[in-house]
Amino acid sequence: MRKLLFLVLILWVLAAPALASRGPDGKLIWIELDRMRLTLYENGQPTAVYTIAAGKQATPSPIGIFRVTHRFSTALSGFGTRFLGLNVPWGSYGIHGTNRPESIGSAASHGCIRLRVRDAEKLFAAVPTYTKVVIEGGPYGPLNWGLRTLREGDRGADVRQLQLRLIQAGYLWGGADGVFGAATRQAVITARKAFALPAGDAADSALQMALGMRLFD
Repeated sequence: MRKLLFLVLILWVLAAPALASRGPDGKLIWIELDRMRLTLYENGQPTAVYTIAAGKQATPSPIGIFRVTHRFSTALSGFGTRFLGLNVPWGSYGIHGTNRPESIGSAASHGCIRLRVRDAEKLFAAVPTYTKVVIEGGPYGPLNWGLRTLREGDRGADVRQLQLRLIQAGYLWGGADGVFGAATRQAVITARKAFALPAGDAADSALQMALGMRLFD
């Protein structure tokens, strides 16, 4: 089933004319956080596969569809020697090398995608700016592995889903940027009261489920 869903999703990303149009030269970077794997596609065919390090539980990697918007080369550092920046709305994230090769294959970063230096250099040379990057996590899409308790200061795809639900329910006004700030905190306080939940300013699973953020089988 997972392979079928993966095939359907990649076909959709490659074929959809607007939201998921192909990147320059037909290139697409597909990152599977649960498998610690990055695959480079060209015109729908895999051309390279690399093992990665992803974000720690406290600082997860972003989940969603993004673009490479900036890049730079540097001497060997914490970013390795190459950096591909992504247009993630809730923070600064990228795909880069590392001076800690022992971290590859584990959840070790502050959210960026790490590669071995030689792999990052190969990927950097292979993909142009504006290449599409798809990052998928656990089985629950933007909710990754489940409903984590969200608090002020948290960032991520699940925070954005919470904000969208709060906006839909009329507790939050403005955009959903994936950053749990003061406005989201106040909306959570108001929503908890409206749903007769214990007072607080955190979005626990009870509030998220009350807002309709349910996990699927």
